Amino acid sequence: MKLLHLDTSALGTNSVTRELTAAVVARWQGAHADLTVEYRDLDSDPLPHLTGRSLAKADPAQAEADEATLQQFLSADVVVIGAPFYNFSIPSTLKAWIDRVAVAGRTFRYTEAGPEGLAGGKQVIIVSGRGGQYGDASPADFQEAYLRQVFGFIGIKDVEIIRAEGVAYSPQHRADALAAAHASIRSPLAEAA
Repeated sequence: MKLLHLDTSALGTNSVTRELTAAVVARWQGAHADLTVEYRDLDSDPLPHLTGRSLAKADPAQAEADEATLQQFLSADVVVIGAPFYNFSIPSTLKAWIDRVAVAGRTFRYTEAGPEGLAGGKQVIIVSGRGGQYGDASPADFQEAYLRQVFGFIGIKDVEIIRAEGVAYSPQHRADALAAAHASIRSPLAEAA
């Protein structure tokens, strides 16, 4: 079993999402002795943003790196993504990664009946960190709703969100939000039962 662990927060050791993704991955490691974890830090090692040159595969080294990113995603059974809420959306580094894994003909295709996802059969766990409080259906949410849409579009129906919000209000809000988020991390064994 393979797990891909992505962190995107620019806040380093002060990051809520980094703390929580580490806890999710530790829970999976504790439940699956055969688990292989691949880690990518898209803040310290970002992918370049998608351009016409990258789409045209004008740079062979970049085209090879893009293919490796796609293969790393496709080979994962579980993907754990730290996705902080930046300016009502996701970090641009995460968007650059999505642009490498949402690929026509590879993870989705268009048919006469409409789009069809080709990357199903995996689980995505999104760890959402929010300074404010937005809830489940805020019109200001271009983060969780976007991520659900993207992964659903490419065929992934098993999308779980672990959220810590209101973390910027006060130290107590942060502590409470983190405690609630940690408590919401489910055991992989319980899900399989």
